Amino acid sequence: MQRARNGSELVSVVIPTFNEAKNIAEVIEGVKENLKGYDYEIIVVDDVKSSDGTGAIARRHGARVLHDDVGKGSALVKGLKAARGDVLISMDADLSNEPKELRLLIDAINIGYDVCMGSRFITGGGSEDIPPLRVLGNKAFVFLVNLLFGAHYTDMCYGYRSFRKGVLQKLGLEERGFGIETEINIKVVKRGLKVIEVPSTEKKRAAGNAKLRTFRDGWVILSTILRNVFG
Repeated sequence: MQRARNGSELVSVVIPTFNEAKNIAEVIEGVKENLKGYDYEIIVVDDVKSSDGTGAIARRHGARVLHDDVGKGSALVKGLKAARGDVLISMDADLSNEPKELRLLIDAINIGYDVCMGSRFITGGGSEDIPPLRVLGNKAFVFLVNLLFGAHYTDMCYGYRSFRKGVLQKLGLEERGFGIETEINIKVVKRGLKVIEVPSTEKKRAAGNAKLRTFRDGWVILSTILRNVFG
């Protein structure tokens, strides 16, 4: 844990990982560089099936390392529950999220929002790593969630977000896999929480293989939406 001298609130950055040895050191160092002046902790939740030493590398670079054996959603929730911060941030491990945007996510919570979500589809945002089919799918899911739950989102399947301490308990998250971001979007609206989107630029994965599978995970997201309509 890094302590600042200015008495600022503690920021917890939670990073789920699975075989990200080629990326995780640079992610952690980017977080450190951009959170100078803050009190912060970095929590890496590594999948137990991760076989390339991701956890050991993360620990050497100062992260607190936990382990999970279920999926991305389960790992994220475990990390957020273990976090000690006043501001909690979820971040991907593949260098697609820009550490320089961390302060914007923190500021949104500090000015009164419960949840702040990065969006690739508002002015100032963008993506270098989303093919047309996934753009279409994302827009379809955004339309469905906005229609069914009275939301006003522009992005749905993007994990760069910040939360006020205590929000996790209010959300009661249940998804254990790639449906976690969609569940968060839906439950934020259902619980009447104060939410804002801020522009975010998604970079290309730096190394390793993408974990997302378009059709398989598209079905997971659609199932998540339907469960929350009827549940």
